Amino acid sequence: MRIGYVILTLAMIQAAPMAAKAQSANRFDGSWTATVSCPDADGALGYSFDVPTTIHDGLLHGERMREGEPGRLVLDGQVQPDGQARLYAKGLLGASQFAIGHAPKGTQYGYHVVATFQDAGGTGKRVEGRSCELTFSRR
Repeated sequence: MRIGYVILTLAMIQAAPMAAKAQSANRFDGSWTATVSCPDADGALGYSFDVPTTIHDGLLHGERMREGEPGRLVLDGQVQPDGQARLYAKGLLGASQFAIGHAPKGTQYGYHVVATFQDAGGTGKRVEGRSCELTFSRR
């Protein structure tokens, strides 16, 4: 009987950190809205739009518009249990007046984002190219 109690106690001690780790890894899971905002820059007009986004098991995925449609944006990446995230955005330019250098509508683009999440929101910045900010809010 005593050995069974010791084994049960040891199992509970080992399970507690694993349960805490699993809970913290999923604390950001759910439905989010990512708002991408870029000010006027180098002759290109500024813009802002929302991207419906989900996080599941720490993996972030967001999509705006349909595949092949100008103005489309896909946002993917990993959100760490501490809220730090590295994301990649890729898409198709919606209109040339919003692009630096006025690239034609439908031109492919991509960039990296570093972000930090808290329980109800988050912020991010575009790493290369044009200065843009992202804000994240739970839905």
